[in-house]
Amino acid sequence: MLSHTDLKRGVKFIFQGQPYEVLESSLVFKGRGRSVLQTKIKNLITGNVISRTFHQGEEFEEADIEKKELKFLYSHRDNFVFCEPENPAKRINLNSQKIGSQAQFLKPNLIVEGLVFEGKIINVELPIKVHLKVVESPPGIRAGRAEAGTKQVTLETGAKINVPLFVKEGDIIEVNTQTGEYVRRIETS
Repeated sequence: MLSHTDLKRGVKFIFQGQPYEVLESSLVFKGRGRSVLQTKIKNLITGNVISRTFHQGEEFEEADIEKKELKFLYSHRDNFVFCEPENPAKRINLNSQKIGSQAQFLKPNLIVEGLVFEGKIINVELPIKVHLKVVESPPGIRAGRAEAGTKQVTLETGAKINVPLFVKEGDIIEVNTQTGEYVRRIETS
C-alpha cells in the first residue's frame, strides 16, 4: 500500500478503481503538523488529467502495470495504430486524447512501450529522447548579444519546437518527448 507521501512523479496507483500516474506532486504543511499532498494525476485509461488533494492517512494500491514493446505504424485523423514488432497483423488503436502531447513526436516504425493493465493495452510511453529531422527552418535572426537566439522549426512529424539559431533544414535533432524541448543536434545536412 502507498501512503499519500509516496505519490511522487511517475508513480502509478489505483484511484477510484482506475490506474493513474502522478505528473506533479507538492507536499503542503498545514497547522498542527498536518500535511496534504497537492497533485496533478493522469488517468492512464482515458488520458484525462485532474488536480487532486490527498490527505494524511489515505492509502492507495500500487497499479500492476506491465510493459510490452509496440511499433508505431501510422496515424489517421485522431487514431494512432500500433502493432507488435514481430506480428504486424496484431494491431492496437489508441486515440490522441489517451496518448496526450507526446503524440506529436510519433514517427512510423518508432518502438514504444505499451502499458498493459488487466490484460489490455491502455496507453503507450515514448522513449524519453527521439531523433527527428527538421523539415522547415526559417533563417535565424540574431537579437542582442546577451541571450542566445532561438527560432521555431517544423519537424518531420509536424511538431513545432524552439531550437538554437544554428539548426538548419535537413538536420537531425534530438528532442525530449516529456518536455517537448530541443536537446542537441545529431547530424547536419
